[in-house]
Amino acid sequence: MTTRFTVEPTARVEFGPGAVENLPDFVADLGHTRAFVVTDAGLRAAGIVGRVAKILDAAGVEHEVYDDISPNPTTVEVDRGAARARAFGTAAVIALGGGSPLDAAKAIALGAGTGAPLIAVPTTSGTGAETNGFGVIEDPVARRKVYLGDDSVRPRIAVLDPELTLGLPAPATAATGVDALVHGVESLASRGANPVSVAYAAQAVSLVGRWLPVAYRDGADLEARSQLMLGAHLAGQALTISGLGLVHGIGHAITAHTGTPHGVALAAVLEEVLTFGAAESAVAYEQVARALLVESTEDWTAAAIGAVRELTGPLDVKRPLRGLGLDAGRLPAVAATALADPVTSNSPRLPTEPEVLDLLRSVL
Repeated sequence: MTTRFTVEPTARVEFGPGAVENLPDFVADLGHTRAFVVTDAGLRAAGIVGRVAKILDAAGVEHEVYDDISPNPTTVEVDRGAARARAFGTAAVIALGGGSPLDAAKAIALGAGTGAPLIAVPTTSGTGAETNGFGVIEDPVARRKVYLGDDSVRPRIAVLDPELTLGLPAPATAATGVDALVHGVESLASRGANPVSVAYAAQAVSLVGRWLPVAYRDGADLEARSQLMLGAHLAGQALTISGLGLVHGIGHAITAHTGTPHGVALAAVLEEVLTFGAAESAVAYEQVARALLVESTEDWTAAAIGAVRELTGPLDVKRPLRGLGLDAGRLPAVAATALADPVTSNSPRLPTEPEVLDLLRSVL
């Protein structure tokens, strides 16, 4: 039975190769003539920050760049960025990068207290962070992820330009692509799923399943990059409505304790968590299997897990936990952190701490 639900509108979406060239227009559409750009040093080195700066300069848009964002942004970096944004003054915020700068930009805009509207410009296809107003930030003292955000910092415009992802290295393509896949799969199985999130999630899994292997093999394939970016965005739309689950709960915990890239942390436990929640997720797993082009079977659960394995295996992204810097003595702390993560309570099967610990030991 379908129960009552609410779906909030997300960002205006500007999609297409070269869409980033219209950034000055988007800034003006939000009523601003100045921009505070949040990004990272890697994108500066790759020349993407320079390209965006040139576009803004040519249109006379005064701007400042804050690129002190690490792969796992911390509360310290957010505080520094908010102070810089306050000093710069009233401006639109342009979040440029993968999930880390996009998440950090939301927290920075919130901390700056200027009511600045956000323009999100993702440069990877994975996080879907352009669809919502919260960021996952690391508290380095507590060694856990915290969620910072508000509807006021939900991006107003999402600029999806697949040209910005051309040439992304294969390992990064794999890790971010797995993130998008997990968003779709967990959104289908989530306790918060509804017909709208299911529609987004099923299409996301279909697009990621078809185009991630192509983009992984050929980073210059613009069609693959375009379709993968759309899939990641739809997965973000889905998770914003439905919430996620235990794969992300454990993944966040692994990253908080080891610094492992998010997608790699998810891949470490993906199949095992899918197996753990199988009995409660039969309908969702059939949707996953069909989206991954399994035509007919008597066991949709096994088919779904097998299809996920077949998709992710060639990406060479799964690692044992020991390879990520964990040993048996640290697993109880990781399990406790995973259980404390709010996304875990959204799982179709709610785990106990011993169950999470057993799961972690199985992939050590």
